[in-house]
Amino acid sequence: MKLQHYLGGLEGLGPLTIETRVFVEEWETRIFGIHTAMMALSPQLSLPATPSAFHTVWTWADLRKGAEAMNPFDYFKYRYYEKWLGGISGYFVANGYITEEELEARTAEYLGDPDKPLPRGGSPEIDRRVERYLEEGDSPHRDLAVPVEFREGDQVRVRNVPTLEHTRLPGFLRDRNGTVVTVYPGAYGYLTDTGADGIGAPMAVYCVRFDPQDLWPGNTEPNLSLYADLYAAYVAEPTAELAAPSGDASA
Repeated sequence: MKLQHYLGGLEGLGPLTIETRVFVEEWETRIFGIHTAMMALSPQLSLPATPSAFHTVWTWADLRKGAEAMNPFDYFKYRYYEKWLGGISGYFVANGYITEEELEARTAEYLGDPDKPLPRGGSPEIDRRVERYLEEGDSPHRDLAVPVEFREGDQVRVRNVPTLEHTRLPGFLRDRNGTVVTVYPGAYGYLTDTGADGIGAPMAVYCVRFDPQDLWPGNTEPNLSLYADLYAAYVAEPTAELAAPSGDASA
């Protein structure tokens, strides 16, 4: 099936509205700040301990899974940071930080009194950890020696892996053949141990070149190439012939 969050490669979706502002409304900055604090306080990061009550793992994968798990009709109805809010709220409920009833009650309080002061928390230790996270980031790159099955110039095929809660694999590349042009040094994970589509422990990543004519026969311009960075879990030995186009933009 096509996942509503990834429709790349499809045609005829109608006119697109491009919003260039990072934040459209003030409340969106708060949602971004909440996510940033959750990332910084997540216990899998090697940062100084703090007195924060946040004790569970939160990654970019968790954020995306929460938003992408929405009903497709709701997904297209809500704004970008509204999806973030839904995913974050669902995470807090699922991990026991707040119940649905408590969340509904607090929401009703502020809807009834929009000027009610917001709760304040934090501590100098928490602030310093968040600031350090913002400075250092959380790169998925790891300086590890991992198996490398393919080399530059090798022909490869993109697997059609089962899509679970989140995918990093464009649908129009599934079951297609390409050529490895770069083997990136070190290893890369996806900031989570549970993985998405089999991505968990850090692994090799390849830059693979594709001929757009093989992806969209008869519907491309000449002398073009498409490049994609792909986790090793997505790459396999090539097939003898390219699979017939499926028209699908995601699994």
